[in-house]
Amino acid sequence: MFKNRNRKLSRMGKTVMTTGGRDWTQIYTIYGMDQWQTLLFLLFHAILFAVLSILFLVYFDLVCAFFESFFLFTTDGAARFAAGFTGCVTALSAVCLFFAAGNFFYSALPLHHDMAQRIVNSVGDWSTVKLALDIGCGRGILLNTVATQLKKTGSSGRVVGLDRSKGTTLSTLRTANMEGVGEYVTCREGDVRSLPFGDNYFDVVVSAVFVHTVGKEYGHRTVEAAAERMRVLGEMVRVLKPGGVGVVWDLLHVPEYVRRLEELKMEDIRVSERVTAFMVSSHIVSFRKPSQHIVGPCEVRLDWIF
Repeated sequence: MFKNRNRKLSRMGKTVMTTGGRDWTQIYTIYGMDQWQTLLFLLFHAILFAVLSILFLVYFDLVCAFFESFFLFTTDGAARFAAGFTGCVTALSAVCLFFAAGNFFYSALPLHHDMAQRIVNSVGDWSTVKLALDIGCGRGILLNTVATQLKKTGSSGRVVGLDRSKGTTLSTLRTANMEGVGEYVTCREGDVRSLPFGDNYFDVVVSAVFVHTVGKEYGHRTVEAAAERMRVLGEMVRVLKPGGVGVVWDLLHVPEYVRRLEELKMEDIRVSERVTAFMVSSHIVSFRKPSQHIVGPCEVRLDWIF
């Protein structure tokens, strides 16, 4: 799917319920649950369908009689088949909804924390990192993981979290203080499609399950939405220093990202194996910005404005 001589498949292993030695309840205590309305929606309908399937089983004869009278079935066998089929579909729907709710919860907390650690591990040497950027920092799981890594290596660097909401950035700063890395973290509000930073500014740029949300007002599969996502990738490359590393964990549109990074002449493009998150496929894509990009004889292009 991602065939290219400059691309390697990074074997990151299966996702397991390990979050760096931390229990998911600890993570929940600090970060809470994002999009909890979706989780409640899934759980409500799962319980509803489970109750309906139990009622179909307990009152099967009454349900058969209802089907026979309401749908005017000519035989008792046809009514029983229709009632049994409906009950099976209801029970299967309940199982699927419970699974979806569980996967959503796992993806939002333990998996997110685990993938944040994998993103950090994609960067070779953090001791030389002076400035890092987390695009779409949200609650700060990835942001604080980067800050923790900077703290472990004894670096004097800092990580900047960028989000579209001022309220979110304030909340993120609180989680950084709870994690004990507040001195390594700065948050600011801004538009990810036009990053408020100069060219060649950061040593590392990262993002977790965010880029696919850009342009969603146009619909995920529209040309306009794809253009907005590519614009974000272009901005990531622009603010990276020559030799800097970018790492993106995202859903659905990873092939688009790989093609765009190839067009921008990025080096060492790596794509992880598939990890199921939020009931869809996700991958980690890492790349390195070349120290020099030759576009013609005796001409070196170092501006990466998209």
